[in-house]
Amino acid sequence: MKRKILTYISLVFAGALITTSCTDDFADTNTDPTAYSPANYEPNYLLTASQLMYTGSSDNAYETWRGNLIYSSTMMQQLATGIGYWAGDKYILNPDYAAAYWDKAYPDQVKPAVELVQFTKDNEKYKNLHQIGRIMRAMILARITDLYGDVPYFDAGMGYYSKNYFPVYDKQEDIYADLLKEIEEATNLLDVNADAPIGDIIYEGDIEKWKRFGNTLLLRTAMRLTKVAPETAKQYVTKVLGKTMQSNDDNAIVRHDATGSWTTQNRNSIVLLKGPENQNVKLSQSYIDFLKNNDDPRLEVIAVTNPTFDPSGNAIGGNADPAAQKGMPNGYDLGGVRPISGAPGYTSIADYSSLSPSLLSLDGPTFILTYAESELLLADAAQRWGLGGDAEEHYNNGVKAGITYFSQYPNVGSLEAAADEYLADHPYVAANGLEMINTQFWAATLLNGYEAWFNWRRTGFPNLTPVNYPGNATGGNIPRRFPYPISEANNNPINYKAAHDAVSGGDNLSGRVWWDKE
Repeated sequence: MKRKILTYISLVFAGALITTSCTDDFADTNTDPTAYSPANYEPNYLLTASQLMYTGSSDNAYETWRGNLIYSSTMMQQLATGIGYWAGDKYILNPDYAAAYWDKAYPDQVKPAVELVQFTKDNEKYKNLHQIGRIMRAMILARITDLYGDVPYFDAGMGYYSKNYFPVYDKQEDIYADLLKEIEEATNLLDVNADAPIGDIIYEGDIEKWKRFGNTLLLRTAMRLTKVAPETAKQYVTKVLGKTMQSNDDNAIVRHDATGSWTTQNRNSIVLLKGPENQNVKLSQSYIDFLKNNDDPRLEVIAVTNPTFDPSGNAIGGNADPAAQKGMPNGYDLGGVRPISGAPGYTSIADYSSLSPSLLSLDGPTFILTYAESELLLADAAQRWGLGGDAEEHYNNGVKAGITYFSQYPNVGSLEAAADEYLADHPYVAANGLEMINTQFWAATLLNGYEAWFNWRRTGFPNLTPVNYPGNATGGNIPRRFPYPISEANNNPINYKAAHDAVSGGDNLSGRVWWDKE
C-alpha cells in the first residue's frame, strides 16, 4: 500500500499543480483543464489527489491544523492546550483559522473531484471511477456545508464548464437533497464486473468495499437530518439497512508514508509533532476522565505522560500507565488571562497526557469513515425510531469497533478481549440509550474533530461543560459553525452578502446551519 501511495503521489504532485494549485480567488481555481484531457491524462491520479487532500493539504497541513485540531478537536474537548493561538477551546474567533477549511477545500479537494467526474462521465472504461468520483465529491462538499452552512455547491469547481465564476451560495436544504441523491445513485451504479480504479488509496479498487462505504456515507448523511427532517432521515436509513460496513476491515483509511515529506505524511501528526505543539497539546481532561472512570482499554494505547522525542522531533516514548494519565482542562493558557499553572491539581505540563507515539506516527493512518461510526449511527436510528434491528446489538458492535480500530495504528496490539470485557462491565441501558451511543461516537472519533463536532451539534452528546474564557466570542457557549471567510466579501460580494445576512443566529461562531435546529 505504501509503495502504491508513493507511486501515485509522485505522479499527482508532478502533474496536478494545474489541477489542484491553491489560489485565493475562486475563479482562478477553475483553470482551463483542456491542457490535459482523457486522451492525455490519467484520471485515476485525480482520485488519488482528492483522497489524499481530504486528509489535509500538503502545505504543512494548513487547514487540518486550524479546522480539525485548533478548533474542532478542542471545542469537543478531545484535545486541550494552553497555546495562545489555539483558539478553539477558548471560543475565540480567529477569522483566518475559521476560513482555513474553505480556503483549502475548494481548490485542493473539490476541484480534483469535480474534474474526475467530468473526465470520466459517459466513458465505460471508467464506469466505477466515475461513480467513486461522485461519492468523493459528495463527501467533500458535505464537510464544507456542515462547517459553514449555505455554500457554493452545484457550481463548485465548475467555473471552466459553466463560465460562472461567482457561484451562488446554495441553500443547505437543497444541498442535502442532492447529496442524498448523488450518494445513493453513485453507490447503486457501482459494478463489481467493471473497472477497478488503480489510483484508489483507500480501498485499492475493491468495489464491494466501495459499495459498503457508499451506503455508510448515505447513512451518515441521512442521520445528520434527525432534528430538521426526521422523515427523510428514516427513509434513507431504511434503504441502507444490511448494506453498510460489516467490520473494521471495511474502515476507510488513508495509510500515509513518512518518506514523502509533507506530501504523504499523516496530517495530524505533522502538526502535533511540531514545537510548541509536541510539548503543549494534550488530551483533554473530559476525554481522559471518561476513559479513566470507565476502565476503558483505549487509555493504555492512546496516552502517555512525560513524552519523549528523538532528535528529529518524532515521539518515541513516555509513561503509558493508565493510572498515571491526567487530562488537561480546557480553556486555559500558558500565561495570559487564565494560566494553566493555576488549574486545580496542576504540577507540570509534562504530567498531562499526550497522544501516544503510535497515534503520532508520520506514517500512521487517517480514518475517513469507520465501522464504529456506522454501527453507532445504526444504534441511534434503532433507539430513536425502532429502525434496523436491535439498538443494543448495534451499540455493542460500535463500541467494540471503536476500541479495536486503534489496533490499526502502528505498534498497537489486539484489543479484542479487552473490548469484550469492557462491554460486559458496561452494558447498554435503553433509558440512557442516545446519550450512551453518541458519547461512544465521540470517544471513537479521536483525531477526527470534524465528525465529533458535527455529531455533537446533531445530538447534544456528549454532555460537555462549556468553558468561559475571558473575552470569548460566544458568551461561554460551544461554537456551532464557522463564519464565512472575509475574503468572500471581495471575491464574490453579492452572493456572499446574501448568505451572510441569512445565517440563523448571525454569521459568527454562534450561528447555526440549517440542520442544526434549536
